[in-house]
Amino acid sequence: MSDNVAIIKSFIEAWSRLDADELVAYFTEDGTYHNMPFDPVSGHENLKGFIAGFIKDWTQTDWDVLTLMGEGDVVVAERLDRTRVGDIAVDLPCCGVFQMEGGKIKVWRDYFDMATYMKPFSE
Repeated sequence: MSDNVAIIKSFIEAWSRLDADELVAYFTEDGTYHNMPFDPVSGHENLKGFIAGFIKDWTQTDWDVLTLMGEGDVVVAERLDRTRVGDIAVDLPCCGVFQMEGGKIKVWRDYFDMATYMKPFSE
């Protein structure tokens, strides 16, 4: 396993701890998270606010890795993100593409279907 793939594996595992500070530490100082369909967010301060904002109501999350591969500075992680928002269970298929720089995430683009995420909230 390449170093970059191992770093992303560790990053994915870190999400289960729901700690925005820990997650932001995986990014370069000017790192960018583009959580589709939202606008990209860059820089540690902005990343911390964004991540903390959307995990604030999560009570648990565990991400099952379906495919994890990398070549050079690019890592691709196909996942099933299993999250609880209060008592509501959300299972969300996602695919993340990571551009790495110096052992940190320079850019993360995460692709998912918003309707799949929202459906459990309307049931």
